[in-house]
Amino acid sequence: MDLERGIASLRQGEFVLVYDGDGREAETDLTIASEFVVPATIRTLRKEAGGLVCATLSGPVRARLGLPFMTDVLKKAGSAYPILRGISKEDMRYDRHSAFSISVNHRDTFTGVTDEDRARTIARLAAIAQEALKRENGWAAETFVEEFRSPGHVPILNAEEPLLDGRRGHTELTTALMIMAGLAPTATICEMMADDGRALSKEDAKTYARERNLVFLDGQDIVRAWRSWSE
Repeated sequence: MDLERGIASLRQGEFVLVYDGDGREAETDLTIASEFVVPATIRTLRKEAGGLVCATLSGPVRARLGLPFMTDVLKKAGSAYPILRGISKEDMRYDRHSAFSISVNHRDTFTGVTDEDRARTIARLAAIAQEALKRENGWAAETFVEEFRSPGHVPILNAEEPLLDGRRGHTELTTALMIMAGLAPTATICEMMADDGRALSKEDAKTYARERNLVFLDGQDIVRAWRSWSE
């Protein structure tokens, strides 16, 4: 089964391709478990995928960290900067709201954008996410503040809770995969772009996966597997 192969691949630190669904973004994200990200991973994502490299966080980890959704930050800041109220209106055509939170750099990075810097940022984020629910409440937030600064070059995406109950974007789909695989609850994802500047088509994404012996997963299959796994 493709899903079982995909989970096995993620546990081995390999890429999988995740398509969200027809009628939504209809995009494919090149996906890897954040805990396995190294500089070569970032290089592959920017050269082979070409979209925005982001890291997801599960709802429970986000809660431990106290990380907001960026739209909420902008709305609250709107009293001081009225322009922010206007631009924070969520009028997307494919979903109810955005998963974007803040963007970060690890404090041990320089500019934060190099392959080495982004890999360091994501790897440490994954390590904290792995430990966040095992430590006493307060540890994760304190450690996060000590190690990261914002704004930075790694956008964080907050998965909506309950997971895959309402929103079924790449953030939720890939985070669910990490949890089912028993990995740190954070995925590193990047949209796959075509040479014409558009999103890579589903068929071309499948061809890419087939030629490289990578697993292609459809969002609806992940949703079904998550329902079964979490019951």
